Amino acid sequence: MTQPPRRSIPLACLMAAALLGSATQPAQASSHREAPFIAGAPKLDGTDFYLFRSYEAGRSGFVTMIANYLPLQDAYGGPNYFSLDPDGLYEIHLDNNGDAKEDITFQFRFKNTLKDIALPISGKNVSIPLIQAGGLSGVNPIGDKTFGGPTGYAQYAAQHVHRVNIPGCGEGKIFVGQRKDPFAVPLGKVFDLINLNPLGPPNGEGDKLADKNVTSLIVEVPIACVTQGAEPVVGGWTTASMRQARLLNGSPKSGHGTSATSGGAWTQVSRLGMPLVNEVVIGLKDKDKFNASKPADDGQFADYVTNPTLPALIETLFPIAKAPTKFPRQDLVVAFLTGVPGLNRPANVKASEMLRLNTAIAPAAKGAQNNLGVIAGDNAGFPNGRRPGDDVVDIELRVAMGVLCTLNNAPVFGCVAADAPVGSAPITDGAIVDDSRFDAAFPYLRTPLPGSPN
Repeated sequence: MTQPPRRSIPLACLMAAALLGSATQPAQASSHREAPFIAGAPKLDGTDFYLFRSYEAGRSGFVTMIANYLPLQDAYGGPNYFSLDPDGLYEIHLDNNGDAKEDITFQFRFKNTLKDIALPISGKNVSIPLIQAGGLSGVNPIGDKTFGGPTGYAQYAAQHVHRVNIPGCGEGKIFVGQRKDPFAVPLGKVFDLINLNPLGPPNGEGDKLADKNVTSLIVEVPIACVTQGAEPVVGGWTTASMRQARLLNGSPKSGHGTSATSGGAWTQVSRLGMPLVNEVVIGLKDKDKFNASKPADDGQFADYVTNPTLPALIETLFPIAKAPTKFPRQDLVVAFLTGVPGLNRPANVKASEMLRLNTAIAPAAKGAQNNLGVIAGDNAGFPNGRRPGDDVVDIELRVAMGVLCTLNNAPVFGCVAADAPVGSAPITDGAIVDDSRFDAAFPYLRTPLPGSPN
């Protein structure tokens, strides 16, 4: 079959940049400021990526993609609230034939407009220092007073769930805006030499992102418009890019505000497919390189998967947690780079890192999902795509320590139970997440936390 031309689909152009942000401060996030460069460009920092068959009633024929950016937004951090970069290019890429190259790309660009509100003060109109002078019909979840009550923002945001006609694809839905951060992790303790109890209760540490928001790009499209021929598996990832050059215009001494003009070719600075790869798999020296790379070139990072350091670090810090002993780690190659045979591996796959979803597997409804996904028998969950309620930290910790070697089809993974001394252990980060924390309908992620009261 001749491969159709790759498609780039602009979606959120200029649509809702002002809608849904919160405060402009240096941020971290579910992606944990995972690379040196992107830590200084938080507006382009991808925090999480989700790809799943829609589990809203009556929408099982659709696929939902969620790309979250601009992490660790404090709801109270005004008066300049979070917005995405008008000089940035945000993209969601889909590979529908397994060749590690994007076949469909959804593109997002934004325009931010400064609203200058002035009040008459003794005959002079003087600009106020805030973004509002009274109740608003909606800009950011500033607080209950601004929105007229605790449900005000939810009602406003619902007006920005748009039905869109996508060229060559059909009707879909789109929402761009701020949401409650869906990730859960004891953030500080993870980076304090994994200062956790890996064999403790799954909710023993608490979620340190419980008071944070993110900005979400959420798209739902018919399955038929993202698959190709008889291949039901779709791979996905999200990227953000900036222009090569940025020139500052003006200065405080000139009497004018400082602005910036950007130019040159687009340069990719953020990449996210499978969760936590750049944080805990890729070596520090290569983190920026990974963020700038494409899946087709992932062979250069193969050693980080076949000979991973995370299990060795866990064993060093917790001698009771013995790392798997068989190398190369074929089980990790299957989980992260090719997909699992019979589950989510394309027929003609090139090893590369991305989320892979088998669209032929029926979704599990809210309330029926197992937050441990495939390793707990729920084949509609991670690593077959990723739903908001999948506890990917616990799953990936267990995969890193060899849980796949203990499954009935372990030969697929090139290892057996004897190769993974703690493969059956219920290893956890102590921050639980499940489908009860999310809505049963698009856009699935819950409304953001308000800045006031909090």
